[in-house]
Amino acid sequence: MTTAPDTPAAQSPLLYTAPISVRWRDLDAFNHVNNSTYLTYLEEARVQWLQRLPGPWSDEHAMPVMAASELNYRLPIEWPGEVHVQLYCTRLGNSSMTVGHRIVDAADHNKLYCDGHVVMVWMDPATGKSVPLPQALREAASQAA
Repeated sequence: MTTAPDTPAAQSPLLYTAPISVRWRDLDAFNHVNNSTYLTYLEEARVQWLQRLPGPWSDEHAMPVMAASELNYRLPIEWPGEVHVQLYCTRLGNSSMTVGHRIVDAADHNKLYCDGHVVMVWMDPATGKSVPLPQALREAASQAA
C-alpha cells in the first residue's frame, strides 16, 4: 500500500472532497480502473466543487479550459470501490488556477491511488484570450486558505 499523507497537494488548502463510486464500466482488461478514467474522476470532482461556489464561475465571456495535467499513479483502483477525490488550491494566478488532487480510498485516506495537479485557465471563448478568474472562484479558493 502507498501511504502519502504529505503529498504536495495535501500541504495546500483543501477546497473540496468528492465522493466517487467506482463503476463496472471503469475497469480495463486487467480488472482495475483504466488510467484514463482517473481524469474523468478528477473532472467530476472539479465540476462538483465549481457547482457549489456561491457565485458564477463561468459565463459567455469566461470559461475554464484545462491547460496541463499531471497524474502520478500510485495504486490500482479496484471494483467494487468508493474513492474520495480531494482537491486543493496549490496556486492562484490572475487567469489561472492550479488544482492539486489526491484520489484516496473512501474508508482509508492514507491509501493513495493517485496524486498530481491540473492547471485551469479561464478564457473568453470568442477571443481565445485568457481573462481574470471569476470573483466567486477567487473568494472560494482564498477562504480555503
